This record gives sequence, C-alpha cells and structure tokens, in this order.
Amino acid sequence: MRIVAIPGSRRAASSNKLALEAMKALAPPEVHVEIYEGLGNLPHFNADLDVEGANPPATAADLRERLRAADGLLISSPEYAHGVPGSLKNMLDWLVSDGLLVGKRVVLVNATPPSSYAHASLVESLTVLNWIVLATFLVPLRCGKLDFAGSFT
Repeated sequence: MRIVAIPGSRRAASSNKLALEAMKALAPPEVHVEIYEGLGNLPHFNADLDVEGANPPATAADLRERLRAADGLLISSPEYAHGVPGSLKNMLDWLVSDGLLVGKRVVLVNATPPSSYAHASLVESLTVLNWIVLATFLVPLRCGKLDFAGSFT
C-alpha cells in the first residue's frame, strides 16, 4: 500500500509534519508512506496553464502523478486565519481539474488545535474534488499525545 502524506504547513518544525512522520514510523512494513515536500515548489495556480491540451508546470504534473499512484492520502494541516494555509489551498487548486483523482481516499490529521474552521474548509474542498474523507484524527502536540521529537506518547 502506498500513502502520500501532505503536511499543510511549510514550517521546518511543523507539528503537523511531526505527526505525519510519527505515523510513517508506525506504519507496518507493507505500507509505504511518502512525506510530500513540494508544497513550496508549486507555482501559484493559474487556470491558463491548466486548460485542455496544455502541459501544466512540471511540479504540478509531478504532484498529480504521485497522488494518482497513491492508494490514499494523509493530510495534516494547521489553521491560519480561520482557513487552510495558502500553500495547501494552492495545491488543491492544481488538482481541481484532474478527474483521475475522483474517489481518492484521504485521512485528515491535525496536531495544532483549535482548527475547526480549517477542517471545515478542507473537508469542503475535498468534497468538491470528490475525494472520500475516511477519518479525522486529532493528535495535539501540546496535550501530550505527540512529543517534539515526533513520537506518539
């Protein structure tokens, strides 16, 4: 099984990325978890670059191929100003026109509560993409469930 894990924050010491790394470490040997590091490399979404017959930027094409090949996704995102970070929303915008990802299974993880606005926004965006949100996990770093070394306690 192949899982792509997407940290919604670009911070080097993001607790959401730590949560994904801890989940990767706990995965059984038959489950390969890849942490996607490319959010910051995606250009700002431009619909003119994503029309039928056009070739999207290489970073967007690479993202689409990684997600197509994955059996499922883990997305861990903080909340910024009652929404998802701009880089994560930008990534989702690059995926709107790609019908090959319809039905993609995704689990949402959050290590930085409160995040109810971002969570609702993310679920709404994923619903528009016709992805299937299987579950949501809250693993708050500050509440002792995840330590700063990226291990579940």
